Formats: sequence, structure tokens, C-alpha cells
Amino acid sequence: MQLLTLLALAGAAQAHYHFSKLVIDGQEEAAEWTSIRMTKNYQSNAGVTSVSSPDMRCYQASPGKATATVAAGDVLGFVANAAVTHFGPVQFYMAKVPEGADINTWDPAGNVWFKVGSITAVPPLGSSEATWPAYNKKVVNVTIPKAVPSGKYLVRVESIALHQAQAVGGAQIYLSCAQVEVTGGGSGAPSPLVAFPGAYQASDPGLLWSYYPVPTTYTAPGPAVWEG
Repeated sequence: MQLLTLLALAGAAQAHYHFSKLVIDGQEEAAEWTSIRMTKNYQSNAGVTSVSSPDMRCYQASPGKATATVAAGDVLGFVANAAVTHFGPVQFYMAKVPEGADINTWDPAGNVWFKVGSITAVPPLGSSEATWPAYNKKVVNVTIPKAVPSGKYLVRVESIALHQAQAVGGAQIYLSCAQVEVTGGGSGAPSPLVAFPGAYQASDPGLLWSYYPVPTTYTAPGPAVWEG
């Protein structure tokens, strides 16, 4: 009985994941947690389940160490250590680091985040890769808007796992924050700006899923994507 329990726990841990490397110009970072702040789930791979927790910002266990450079308009990839092994949307937010602040230690509290990407459901709805384009992907990508002003940013990736989201609080959110310096940016004014925690409520329809009956529509939580 104990062996079965341990095997079940091991299987559950393997099914979880974290985002620990970037892909820039097609090149994957050599080591984990280089330009991404180390997350609290670096060993357990467990997701955040309370959308009212400060962990919704970056889920970080320690300050950042380095900053990657990416040009506005280029693609930034996030590597999932065991692939995105749960179905649901994958979304991306950015927050501009204030002038004079240390990007390694800056806490992105308050209304500082704007959404720049959402890989969400494609109808007809189900729980397979046909509905969820990011499901089982090793790398998920976002394009840095061309109009985003140059400067230092945190780029936050989140994978909202819906496999146990039949009740409020059942969604599991796997997230991390990369530290980047955007070059060649524009003069856009990103909006709307939201806070984590605060942008989501546990009862948001986008944080719930029904296997039966299967929904006919799905809208991911949070604000609209800023297109620039």
C-alpha cells in the first residue's frame, strides 16, 4: 500500500512542471534559472492554487541573477522542464521595471502588469491538444510587442492547468518571471495594467472546467491582450 502511494505521488510530481529557461534567437539557455527567477516549485513542480496569494506575481524563491536581451518584435520562448503536461491556456504578461530599481530584487506589486499573449482554447472544446495548442509543448512562445518601450521588464509566463478545476480553487497555475531588457522598442502605452494578486478571482469562469457537460465556450481569465 505504501509503495502504491509513493508511486502515485511520484507520478503526480512528474506530471507537474516549471518554466526555468528562455529561448532567445532560437537558442536555449544552457542552465536553468539563468534569466528566470528561481521559483518555489523548483523541486516539487507544484503549481499555485490560490489566486489571492502573492505567489501569483512570480512564485519566486530567490532574487534574479541575470538579464537577457530581446528586441521588440522578436519571439521569446519559455522552456517547460517536463513539457506543459496539463491542458489549459498559457498566458504572458510584462511589467516595466522602474528607472533606478534593481531588476534582480524589484517586487512587481500593484497595477504594473499588462498582457502580451494568450495561447487559449480553439473550439470545439475538449481536453486534448486539438483544443489547447500549448498542451504537451516543451517550449511556449510569445512575441514582444514592437510598440513596447525599450527598457528592463519582467516577463511572466503562466500555464493554467484545468484538469482538476471542476470546483473553485481547483485550477493549478504554473508560472515564473524572466528578467529581460527590451531593445529597439517603440512609444506605445501598454494597457490595461493589472495586479497580481488581484487580476483573477477564484470564481472566474476561465479558472473552471467541466468534463460533463463539456463547455461550448471558454474565455481565459485576465484583461485583453495589449497588441501595441
